[in-house]
Amino acid sequence: MKKWLTLLLVLCMLLSVAACANTGGKTAQGSGLQLNLCFASEPSTIDPALNSAVDGAIMIHHTFEGLIKWVDDGNGNAKLAPGMAENWDVSDDGLVYTFHLRKDAKWSDGKPVTAHDFEYAWKRLVNPETAADYSYMIDCVLNASEIIAGEKPVDELAVKALDDHTFEVTLHTDIPYFLEIAAFPATFPVRKDIIEEHGDQWTFDPKTYIGNGPYKMVQWEHNSFILMEKNPQYYDYKNLGPDKLKFALMDDDNAMLTAFKNGELDFNEGYPMDEVQSLLDSGLLKVADYIGTYYVCFNTQRAPFDDPRVREAFSLVIDRNYIVEQITRAGQKPASGYVPSGIYDAGGPGTDFREVGGQYYSIDKADYEKNCEKARQLLAEAGYPNGEGFPIVEYLYNTNDGHRVIGEALQNMWQKELGVTVTLANQDWAIFLETRKNGDYQIARNGWIADYNDPISFLDMWVTGGGNNDAQYNNPKYDELIAAAKRTKDVEERMKLLHQAEDILMKDSVVAPIYFYTQPYMANEKLKGWYYSPLGYFFFGYAYKE
Repeated sequence: MKKWLTLLLVLCMLLSVAACANTGGKTAQGSGLQLNLCFASEPSTIDPALNSAVDGAIMIHHTFEGLIKWVDDGNGNAKLAPGMAENWDVSDDGLVYTFHLRKDAKWSDGKPVTAHDFEYAWKRLVNPETAADYSYMIDCVLNASEIIAGEKPVDELAVKALDDHTFEVTLHTDIPYFLEIAAFPATFPVRKDIIEEHGDQWTFDPKTYIGNGPYKMVQWEHNSFILMEKNPQYYDYKNLGPDKLKFALMDDDNAMLTAFKNGELDFNEGYPMDEVQSLLDSGLLKVADYIGTYYVCFNTQRAPFDDPRVREAFSLVIDRNYIVEQITRAGQKPASGYVPSGIYDAGGPGTDFREVGGQYYSIDKADYEKNCEKARQLLAEAGYPNGEGFPIVEYLYNTNDGHRVIGEALQNMWQKELGVTVTLANQDWAIFLETRKNGDYQIARNGWIADYNDPISFLDMWVTGGGNNDAQYNNPKYDELIAAAKRTKDVEERMKLLHQAEDILMKDSVVAPIYFYTQPYMANEKLKGWYYSPLGYFFFGYAYKE
């Protein structure tokens, strides 16, 4: 029996949302409304397959659309709904998805969006020549893992355009989060003719940055702003709100805050850390849920952090309570493991992977000195009693006031408690991402936000050779557990395997989790109709101002 009930429920919810998306003419076409938004500085890429940053994903969500999309649930929260696919069938064994594309879907240059575009995009994603960090995102598709590893040709990926409007995907294992993957930017369609003609440069020119989403890029002033306009070819064009979206590209938190207070920004994520409390007290700064972990990433292949005892020592002396109470101060929680709170365990909604997995070290304030004592013992066992002989190391972070202040606190903790010398270095966002990816660092600031609500979204990035494995970590046993978790259909067994994988990750101290994220932001009080996902995505396509 096909899974029509779920589909019908989704469609009903979508119709309900669409009915209230444009009330009172507040989002009427031709309003002249431009929203000025700021999330980060210059993105390293806005190629759906190559992007690995949340700010880039937000932009991509406005210029492209996948088989599935995120819509407003009526309360400002994002939920899944049909996108390019009007509907779909699922085989009885849950392995074959047949998506039926809407016939009115067009690219921003007027050409029709077809199933062949999706086939090309998905095969491009897993092609080793693309070198996409997120290639593993679709390793649930039959033959994907072998293609990524270079063991099979790209054409054997089990995706197929049956005709212009029918796209078939065959999985090797029925997984509960596949529709969330189909709503993830890496799986969005891209144009073969554009990319083959212009290569990696296609995203930098508005003339070649052809998307199928609600907005199209019309100008990119590098290190200044990206300007988007409503896409008249979009099937729901008449219901879109703002005529223009202008993404300011800034990394100066003081400048961001000033711009917001002056009314130059309608939405802003940047602010000086020393103003957090006053901004919260004034009501300017709001806080939303965010499923993610802020952590320190060690280069496990470079001395002295090739020794797990050194990594654990550096992790144990981090005073996580001090950081969330005295620095971030926006509801963040000290991290006692890598997978954050809010990720479901075997029981689905209502169960929590972190609660089931427990704590890997004490985050009780009373135990901090015990943690430091153990850290000093570990460092001595590694050959550096009281830090003697330990080389000068560098902590790398991207230019941002919050990361700077946290870096200074970490520097002080490591130097004071371990007797080592740590220097600080910062880089612009795009350069920083490349440096960290290439392993050209010793210790670096890092963070990860869930791509979908499942612990594997956090754990499969650390497999050997993984595109987002910035720690350069290599552990065959860990790889085996992740692979086994991806193969099994038994939910209980799957979660057992993932808990075992996290056990290894934390025992090896590959990362030093610091806190579980919240999402602080500032929004113009007159700005309405935008919505948000705890995965970190903000959507402004149907927003308006009162």
